[in-house]
Amino acid sequence: MASKSRPRSAEIFRRSEKILVGGVDSPVRAFRAVGGSPLVIERAEGARLFDADGNEYLDYVCSWGAMILGHAHPSVTKAIREQAAYGTSYGMTSPLESELAEQIASAVPSIEMMRFVSSGTEATMSAIRLARGFTKRDLIVKFEGCYHGHSDSFLSEAGSGLATLGISASPGVPEAFAKLTINVPYNKLGAIEKVFELHKRGIAAVIVEPVAANMGVVPPEPGFLEGLREVTLREGALLIFDEVISGFRTALGGAQSIYKIQPDLTTLGKIIGGGLPVAAYGGRREIMQMVAPIGPVYQAGTLSGNPLAMRAGLATLPHLWVPRFYDELNSKAARLADGVAGAIRDVGVPAHVNAVGSLVTLFFCEGPVRNYDDAKQSDTTRFAAFFTAMLDRGIFIAPSQYEALFVSAAHTDADIERTISASRESLRTLLAAAPAD
Repeated sequence: MASKSRPRSAEIFRRSEKILVGGVDSPVRAFRAVGGSPLVIERAEGARLFDADGNEYLDYVCSWGAMILGHAHPSVTKAIREQAAYGTSYGMTSPLESELAEQIASAVPSIEMMRFVSSGTEATMSAIRLARGFTKRDLIVKFEGCYHGHSDSFLSEAGSGLATLGISASPGVPEAFAKLTINVPYNKLGAIEKVFELHKRGIAAVIVEPVAANMGVVPPEPGFLEGLREVTLREGALLIFDEVISGFRTALGGAQSIYKIQPDLTTLGKIIGGGLPVAAYGGRREIMQMVAPIGPVYQAGTLSGNPLAMRAGLATLPHLWVPRFYDELNSKAARLADGVAGAIRDVGVPAHVNAVGSLVTLFFCEGPVRNYDDAKQSDTTRFAAFFTAMLDRGIFIAPSQYEALFVSAAHTDADIERTISASRESLRTLLAAAPAD
C-alpha cells in the first residue's frame, strides 16, 4: 500500500524546524522513534484527525488520552465559545473553579481538598513538594518506566543496584536532585520493602501510576497497590497516585476506585480539562492545608483555574456520569484488544497485548509484560514498521512502542473492526518483510 502523500505537511514541518526545537513542542511528536515525516494536524472531529494535506486518520492517540468524548464534542466546543465571550483569563477566582472541583471530588472520594494547576508535570511536582513539606522528609520513591512529568525530581535513573538512589537521566538535572529519588521495579513489592529498610524514616512519599501507561499499558499485579498502601502507612510515608492518565479514563473514580485503594494524594489531568491545559492535585484535608495561602508549602500559577479550561471540564464530566458510559467504552477497547490479539495469533508474529479499561498496548515481544524490564524486550524496529503500515492504512496510533492506544466514545464499532482488519494486514506486511532464517 502506498504511503499517504503529505507535501504541505512536510513543508510546514521544515518551516517549524527553523524556529521550534526539533520542529515540535513535545519530543514524541517528532516521530524520531518510528521514522518518517511527522503529522501536521489542521483539524479534528470525533475519532478523526485531518492533516494539512487533507488526509484523514482514525485517531487512537486522542491527545494522549484527554479526548475521551472524541474531538470537537459539540457540548464542549459550545461551552468554550460561550466562556470566551466572558473573558479567557481573570487571574482571580471564578465560581467555575469550585464547581469543577466539587464534581471531581464527588467522583474521587480520596480528594477532600484540591488545587488546580496547568499541566500534569506541575501537578506531580507540586504533590511531591507537598509530601516533603508534610512529612519533613526528603526522599521520593518512584517506579522504573513510570513517567510523572519532566520536573527535576523525576528525571532520574536507577543506580547500579536495586533500590539505590538515582542518578541524573538528563543534562541540566543536578546529581544532588536525582539522588533524592529512588527507582524500583514496578510490580515488585520486595523492592519497596528493601527501600524502606535502607532508608528508614527518610522517605516522604511513594508515587506510582496505579495503572502504568508510560512504558506501554501495564496493570498492577494482585496485591501490589495494596502492599504499597500497607508499607507507606506503616512507615509514615505518603502514597501518591499519579492518575493524570488513568483518572476518569479507567473509571469514573479513576484506578483507585477499581482497585479499592485510597491514596493520600492524587494527581489528575487530561480529561478533567476536556482537552484544554488543566491538571490538579488533591487529597486528605490535613495534607492539603499545608499549601499556601493557609500553609507554608508554596505553589502558585497565573493560569491556574483558567475559566476556559474550567468550562471545558464542566462540559465534559457530566457525560461520564451517564449510565453504562464506561461499560460501552471499555467494551469497545476490549474488542479491539481481543481482535488485535487474534490477529497476532493468526499471523504468527511474536507480540503481546496488554489492556486496562480503554487503554491498550501492543508489545512486540512474547510477553507477559509486567514491568519496564519486560517492556524493554520489545522489538522497537518491528513496532516502527507496524506504526508506518497502520498509518498508511489511515490508522494513527502512538508513535512509540512505550505508549498507549486510547479508545474514545467517538469510536464506532465499525472503527474498531476496521482497526482490527488493518492490524492483521499490517502484521502480515511485517512478516512478509522479515528476512528469511
